[in-house]
Amino acid sequence: MSDSEFMLYPIGTIRSSLKQRSDAPRQGSEGAPDAWLDVEEAYAEALHGLAVGDHLILITWLHQAQRDVLKTHPRNDPNNPLTGVFATRSPDRPNPLGLHRVTVLEIDGTRLRVDPLEAIDGTPVVDIKPVLAHSADS
Repeated sequence: MSDSEFMLYPIGTIRSSLKQRSDAPRQGSEGAPDAWLDVEEAYAEALHGLAVGDHLILITWLHQAQRDVLKTHPRNDPNNPLTGVFATRSPDRPNPLGLHRVTVLEIDGTRLRVDPLEAIDGTPVVDIKPVLAHSADS
């Protein structure tokens, strides 16, 4: 593998009532349901320290995204001017990574129930990061 290539390994998969892109709200705060994140058993130890109520950032691979899109009308509204995807939250982009701020509602072994989550069923998760509190010292 060259320095210009990257390999990502899914650490888990989203299980959601949202089955198609057309079912999903644009952002989690726009009516997204709760969903389960099934973490691969090989990564179970990495969940140590997570608790109900924690705020997390899930980084997903938007597996149904178009990777050749460079400009879009924000929110798919043709009344909005064409804008480069790096200035939007469009799922269609060269490297379709999704960022989702969620709250942990339940932990069941290697499964996390989180809310809200606009990712569709079957979406691979590539990382989980805690939301850090802002302070004058950080």
